[in-house]
Amino acid sequence: MKRIGMLTSGGDCQALNAAMRGVVKGLSKNTQQLEIYGFYEGYKGLIYGNYRLLTADDFSGILTKGGTILGTSRQPFKRMRTPDENGLDKVEAMKKNYKKLQLDCLVILGGNGTQKTANLLREEGLNVIHLPKTIDNDIYGTDITFGFQSAIDVATAAIDCIHTTAASHNRVFIVEIMGHKVGWLTLYAGVAGGADIILLPEIPYDIDKVAEAVQQRSKQGKGFTILAVAEGAISKEDALLTKKEYKEKLKRSPYPSVSYEVAARLEEKAGCEVRVTVPGHTQRGGSPCPYDRVLCTRLGAAAAELILQEKYGCMVAMIDGDTKPVPLEEVAGKLKTVEPDCQMIKEAKFIGISFGD
Repeated sequence: MKRIGMLTSGGDCQALNAAMRGVVKGLSKNTQQLEIYGFYEGYKGLIYGNYRLLTADDFSGILTKGGTILGTSRQPFKRMRTPDENGLDKVEAMKKNYKKLQLDCLVILGGNGTQKTANLLREEGLNVIHLPKTIDNDIYGTDITFGFQSAIDVATAAIDCIHTTAASHNRVFIVEIMGHKVGWLTLYAGVAGGADIILLPEIPYDIDKVAEAVQQRSKQGKGFTILAVAEGAISKEDALLTKKEYKEKLKRSPYPSVSYEVAARLEEKAGCEVRVTVPGHTQRGGSPCPYDRVLCTRLGAAAAELILQEKYGCMVAMIDGDTKPVPLEEVAGKLKTVEPDCQMIKEAKFIGISFGD
């Protein structure tokens, strides 16, 4: 008999269901007796004992379904050791519910914050396996996270749609792509969508350089320019501020997001008309793309195999095309950022894409 707990935590993405399905199919096909306990709304369900006994049938037909059948919530890692409003010790409550159900393992699907709490539970003596989920692709220790490719497809489609209207009106358009701390999604969608300028959190931009790039295109007879701008894009001036100073600046800012500030400054510097498009949460929505369906099936199967082998305390990573277990203590708390001098950036610059630096 195998008793497995499962939860999805943090922001949702298109392939969470596909990954859970992979785990359950792998276990159900290779063990005689299996109980799956699904915790609702992420760690909140584990803390407050909100769960349901599921069967393999619950995971049938969900390969193409976006979102998560278990629901999700954000439970910040930095507050996990802080008692709730009723004085409940969250960590002890999670351990209690794990032991009450006599779980052999807890399968946790989520991003960086989720992974840090998974590692905390490992340190507390629970058997855990983490599957790397995030549209940001910023989890250290794996080449790719599930949800990333599906989000690229959505963001690229947004840029593709903007191209026709930008060309028709000879305007400058900014498409704001998700990513506060890292720019993987903006980089890939920007290159795939043929953006002329890409602004990333890792490469502070000079608004004068951005304006020059727009004006240069105009001189070449190209009446429109497309900018792919990450949510966390930052100017060289702001990059010199402390984290606290920058947060205060954002609070005082009259702009709803960084893209609108870039647009206003660009209109002033380049004397052009600028429009902003924000695809927002559509980048997390819809069905998972075929690539993510395959990726999640493989990650889920690999997780199931580790559970049957009783190898816990790891993240299932994709490295050089193979699924591999990576110890959580080696990767938890680390962020995978875009290196400003990486090969992809160099190649993008070589074909004329500006990064505002």
